[in-house]
Amino acid sequence: MRRLLSLLLAAAMLVALSACGEEAPAPSSSGNRPEEPQPVATPFTLAIYGEYSIHPVLAGNRANLTLSPLLYEGLFALDPAFQAAPVLCQSYSVSEDGLTWTFTLRGGITFSDGTPLTGQAVADALELARAPDSRYARRLADVTGISAEGDTVTITLSRPNGNLPALLDIPIALGNGDRPPGTGPYVLSGDREALALDAREGWWQDKELPLSHIPLHSVGQSDELIYAFDSGDVSLVDVDLMATNAMGYAGNYQTWDYATTDLLYLGFNIQSGPCRSAPARLALSRAVDRDGIAQTPYANHAVASPLPVHPDSPLFDPDAAGQLSYQPDALASQLDQLGLSGQTLTLLVNSENDSKVAAAQLIVYQLGAAGLAVELVQLPFDEYTAALTRGEFDLYLGEVVLTADFDLSHLLSSSGALNYGGWRDSTTDVLVAAMCRAGQEERGAAARALFAHLAQQCPIAPLVFKNGSVLTQWGRASGLDPVRNNVFYQFENWRFT
Repeated sequence: MRRLLSLLLAAAMLVALSACGEEAPAPSSSGNRPEEPQPVATPFTLAIYGEYSIHPVLAGNRANLTLSPLLYEGLFALDPAFQAAPVLCQSYSVSEDGLTWTFTLRGGITFSDGTPLTGQAVADALELARAPDSRYARRLADVTGISAEGDTVTITLSRPNGNLPALLDIPIALGNGDRPPGTGPYVLSGDREALALDAREGWWQDKELPLSHIPLHSVGQSDELIYAFDSGDVSLVDVDLMATNAMGYAGNYQTWDYATTDLLYLGFNIQSGPCRSAPARLALSRAVDRDGIAQTPYANHAVASPLPVHPDSPLFDPDAAGQLSYQPDALASQLDQLGLSGQTLTLLVNSENDSKVAAAQLIVYQLGAAGLAVELVQLPFDEYTAALTRGEFDLYLGEVVLTADFDLSHLLSSSGALNYGGWRDSTTDVLVAAMCRAGQEERGAAARALFAHLAQQCPIAPLVFKNGSVLTQWGRASGLDPVRNNVFYQFENWRFT
């Protein structure tokens, strides 16, 4: 409605201006024509919660964390295919048993306050990141020790992980203050009323940045951020448009989606009921239209995947994915054979997320079209997780944020904390551990072996990977190529108008 009123007002102003234009303007006493108003350039402005911490590990505010890649850098950075590229790390070595990694830092790097980057500074930052209250604690759960000597950092693990660098895109900050120095291209300047990011002199990467000064618009709560973006006072926000209680934005903006490791999947009760049978699980998995879920309930802010790895990853196996392709007629023709005829299955979903509920309703409709009755049970999150723990379901719609190495231990191993379906299979345990342990050269083969096994047993049915979204004021910026945890990926290629 606000957009419509704005258009009507603009049209009325144009009519009024046309009428006024029928008369020539009266000359001024000096004989000069009136000066035409000059357009005002609006700077590219980012949001900050000025009263809150911007520490890249300790902060809990999404807008402040969005700023992190401009201020801080990690040992590694992830590209759009979830592959790790060295940043602060010059080189690394790993022990034969895969438990000890030693990283050598690049020389000549300083934090924005002039403090040299040392192994001890990195070790301290990573120790902070694996603290229980850190948002990185789960991904670093296998770390048993971190030590430093000179320009090296040594990380010891409790189990081998051949793709540890994919977990080390953690921003390195100096200390644990609310506004700690970083090694990134910008530095925070100004006071609470006039905060800004200014390009650093002598940044070690020496890339040509598109902006030397980025004003920051301070907000105090979510509705202020929404209003600031809708009015154009803030030029960019990073959002999950499909999240529970997602904030709604209006106005004229562009959307730049990026891939995440946030997996939506269909879980099965493998301990009791008709889903104990692998052929039944496979038939149910193939009867779900994943593209339909990505396009409708998730409004194209998701990517279909029948495997628990993102299609953009080089680990994705098209052959295994092809075995799980959409085959709605197969379930209808096999209901009697699979012992599903006359059955009514129970599907649990968290009622607090509209997109999940819509996806579950679509699954119920799709399975119903094949002749299978499904009762949808919507529960608040606490009741939903309690029902999963008690095994009171045949099917459930689950969501998990995987780490960038696509470690499936928590989800599929016999002792996995998220293994609500009760999948117990020694072959899966061996194959999951083998993919986690595999180095760069062996990882592809290990992934193919695991996914071929999963395509036969189907302990879960992966559906879609959600996208994150960057919103920018229409026409203000181009060249964006955001990635998970870094919407300013390759910022040097951005262009502004």
